[in-house]
Parts: sequence; structure tokens; C-alpha cells
Amino acid sequence: MPVADNGSVRIHYQTGGIAGRDVLVLSNSLGSNLHMWDKVLPRLESTCQIVRYDTRGHGLSSVPSGPYTLDQMGSDLLFLLDLLGLQRVNLCGLSLGGMVGMWMGLHAPQRIRRLIFANTGARILTPELWDQRIETVHNIGMASLATATLERWFTPHYRKQHPEEMQTISRMIAQTHLDGYTGCCGVLRDTDLRADIHAITAPALVISGTHDPATPPSDGRALCAAVSHSRYVELDASHLSAWECAKEFADAAIAFLGTEERRDG
Repeated sequence: MPVADNGSVRIHYQTGGIAGRDVLVLSNSLGSNLHMWDKVLPRLESTCQIVRYDTRGHGLSSVPSGPYTLDQMGSDLLFLLDLLGLQRVNLCGLSLGGMVGMWMGLHAPQRIRRLIFANTGARILTPELWDQRIETVHNIGMASLATATLERWFTPHYRKQHPEEMQTISRMIAQTHLDGYTGCCGVLRDTDLRADIHAITAPALVISGTHDPATPPSDGRALCAAVSHSRYVELDASHLSAWECAKEFADAAIAFLGTEERRDG
């Protein structure tokens, strides 16, 4: 199991795709792990080199004491890139992972080629809501939280048509460590980048889900308007658009990154 260990946190990661191509790093959402990218992975790996990892407190990464900060999460990714000898990468982050992408664009712009911000915002929901979420998960546990999370992550039609997939995602959520989940809730509670994101200079693609209750299209359009070199795509999905609209998501990412045009370059 490949792990980046800096002494205070261990970050589990996987690599794949085509060696020698541009690297695309995938950063996961709250309550998920690197397998949230499974449905877009075959298409992405056919055009570029992939690094995906479990955010601290999630998946097979370690669970340090929380709450965490966005600075810590950005530093985790920089450590992983240094360990792998990757000087410049493309980065796609969904929800919490999108905020990590914003941090990279602001604090380590020399390490970034292009950014994809999916189902995210510079301010996600309110501090009061995140405090309520932390209290709720402590009271009911991750397994009970999974059902409510599925209702936010997928449209009713998709949930009805894909019951086996819902079981897979539910298990992923339920297996997330409670302290890791609440530690990352602290990041979302305490992070507001609305006054900063205008300083991002890397080209960016913003992907929203039409039916996303957590980071609605208005959040995506505001992010796109604030980042100078950006474009906007809206998919017929809820919050986990990289799963619900996997083909459309991957096609939009590949077109933006230009990997197909450079395949033989």
C-alpha cells in the first residue's frame, strides 16, 4: 500500500494511467475516499497519468487529531507531490477537494498547470450548519449519516435506477472514520476563500450539478466569475457529479486539459 508519511500524517495514494503524460491529481470530497473517482478513472487513465489519494482522516490515510485546517490539507498534497517528484500537475478536486485546489492555486501556483473545481465553492454552506453536522454525526454515527448523504449526493432518479451503486457508496461513507469526518467538517466550517480566489491565475474549469443542494450552480457560477481564466460546465447531476454523470464529467475534464490533443505530442 503506497503511503506518503511526513511524521504527522500518512497519506494513502494510488497512481495509474500513462507514464510520461501530464499528471492529473484527484482530490476527494468529505466522507469519501479515492474510490469516489472509480467511474471516471478508465476514461481519464486513457489520456493522462493519474494520482489519486485519500484526504487525511479518510480512506486508508491516517486520522490525526482534529479539527483540521485547509493549510494542513494543502501541505499534505504538496508533501505527496514532492515525494513523487512531481513539479507541476493538473488538479481536479470535488467539494472539499475543490477547496484544496483553490489553496494550491493561491499558495503554490508554480506547482499547478490547470485546475478543475467540481461541485464546490469558495464558501460551502455556513459555520452553523457544519457545527450541527459535527454534533449530528457524533450522535448518530457514520452508518446512519450515510442514508442522508446519499440523498444529497445523487438525484432521486439516479438512486432509484442504481441501487447496487448506492450500496457501494453507502459503505464508503459508513467506513469513513468519525474523527476524520468531523475533522474535515472543521475545515469546511472555518474556510471562506471568497475574498482570495480572484488571485488564482491558473486556467480553471468549474463543474456544477444542476440539482446539487450543497454547492448549487450559483456557487459554481460565482467561483467562475471570480477566477480570471475560467470556464463553466453544468451537469444534470447532484453533488457527486463525477459518479452520477461520469462520462460527461470525464469528457469535460479531458477537453479542458487538452490531453487528447497532446497524446502523441
